[in-house]
Amino acid sequence: MGVDIQGKLRLAFGSVKDHATIGKAMIYNHDGKGFSDIEIAVVRATGHDYGPIDDKYMQEILFLVSNSPGSIAFLAERISRRLGKTRDQLVALKTLLLIHRLLRGGNRDFERQLRNAYISGHLQLSSCWFLRNSNPSICFLHKYAAYLEERMGWVINQAGKLEPVMSRGLEFQCYEEKSINMVFRKLPKCQGFIDKVLQSSPFDIFPSNNLVQAAMINTLKESFQVYTTFCEGVAALVNMFFDLARPARALACDILKRASQQSQALHDLYETCKRTIDNKNLEYPSVQIITMEHVMALEQCLGCTPVRSYGRPMLSTSGSSPSILNCLAKSAELQAAITGNKGEVEKQNEVSKSSSLFSCTLETKISKVWVVFDDDDFNKSGSPVAGLFSNIPVHQTTSGIVVNNRETGHSKPCSYLNPFLT
Repeated sequence: MGVDIQGKLRLAFGSVKDHATIGKAMIYNHDGKGFSDIEIAVVRATGHDYGPIDDKYMQEILFLVSNSPGSIAFLAERISRRLGKTRDQLVALKTLLLIHRLLRGGNRDFERQLRNAYISGHLQLSSCWFLRNSNPSICFLHKYAAYLEERMGWVINQAGKLEPVMSRGLEFQCYEEKSINMVFRKLPKCQGFIDKVLQSSPFDIFPSNNLVQAAMINTLKESFQVYTTFCEGVAALVNMFFDLARPARALACDILKRASQQSQALHDLYETCKRTIDNKNLEYPSVQIITMEHVMALEQCLGCTPVRSYGRPMLSTSGSSPSILNCLAKSAELQAAITGNKGEVEKQNEVSKSSSLFSCTLETKISKVWVVFDDDDFNKSGSPVAGLFSNIPVHQTTSGIVVNNRETGHSKPCSYLNPFLT
């Protein structure tokens, strides 16, 4: 009973504070520019009640900002002020959720200006006013704020996909440079984003808090898009592994180790969310788990000479070893596991097997042993000696074959050797 009374008192005092804030905004009206309506909409959207953020307040904020030039900085300051002054966990969570929904619901220009407001310091997402303790709700506030800080470094492109903000002047033109851009710039950003998603997953308060579920639904939707870019980066990394120098290969192995841990954790998170969150609009991707066996196989090839043919990793057959061929097979399996192309694995395995058949070097040994033929063999026209010396008179001796020199009349032994005699 005591808990219910405290909850009702909290709602009552919170409602009084909200009405007081709205009254002040109406009185000052901020020079008649209509900014007071924006502040009122923010307060009403982040009220002290347990209900979710009403869509009408979201639409009202976006409408007011679009019709008031220069109002985004004011909006960012009022949201930061609301977040900084409150000591109510519910209000803080609704304010963070409002920021997240504004990032997802506005157009590209609004998103860019809101991100600029965060960079300039007008929008602050710090949750230091709540001391960290064992309370799951407070822990989620800190982790969710950290996720939104990471989210500020991503934008929604024209195709509606989430992509990291890249520095200007570093666009790559050729295929190889684009691949390097994907692997060593975008892939680490994807891994940082996935880490924030995994850290902000409150398994213990999913069912009991609708606001937490609403926040996680938006987070999961964005993680699905980032995971697609993540898979493309891993596939490109494995594809170019044998083109890289030794230091770059070591860095690639570190990235793959981290990807192996993340793929398993992400798979477990999605499976838990499927059982806990009741939302039919979530289309979970099929997470391909990267095993450490593949990564360890690639680590064995850190010192291999990078040789490549027609865009596929190849090695010279004379210098191939079973460990290198196994590394090639594992890299093909890993790339096919990420891309979902199993036929490529079989093709690469066949190439590896065919290479192993001719991995040894063939040599032709010439014997210096004299071969003695019988008299019958020399009389046959199809004999090897008759074919070789058809125009030269020869005769047999005990020491070998003697050829008569027609010009000098002298005889000398002929070094007729059998190349197939070992």
